[in-house]
Amino acid sequence: MVARLLALLLLALAVVPAAAQDAALSDADRAAIRDVIGRQVEAFRRDDGDAAFGFASPSIQRMFGSADIFMDMVRQGYQPVYRPRVFDFREIVDLHGQPAQKVHVVGPDGRPVTAFYPMTQLPDGSWRIDGCFLQAPDEHQA
Repeated sequence: MVARLLALLLLALAVVPAAAQDAALSDADRAAIRDVIGRQVEAFRRDDGDAAFGFASPSIQRMFGSADIFMDMVRQGYQPVYRPRVFDFREIVDLHGQPAQKVHVVGPDGRPVTAFYPMTQLPDGSWRIDGCFLQAPDEHQA
């Protein structure tokens, strides 16, 4: 519990105002980031583990090793993004020097959360998802 609260506090402190990160990205990059995340969510909705895993960064793919293990983790720990009722893109923020797409999500239980998707750009210029952090509304810093 304490570790989770500390991680959430560090996440809140690490998020830099959107203008700083958003200005560093082109319109094409912002659109590509949203496209990759949206396509992964659609793959989750279809239970297409191979497609969903394909949108993850190389480091995430190495961490989980297979689409099946990745999907098990998503089903168990990330229900709001696995089966969202609402998925609304917000601004892109800086998270530890990495662009992170902020998304308002309402999960299958009806509770809202904010999802932060750190992104990484591959050498070919394409974008991949480098993690996902969920933050409940009451965990936001004032």
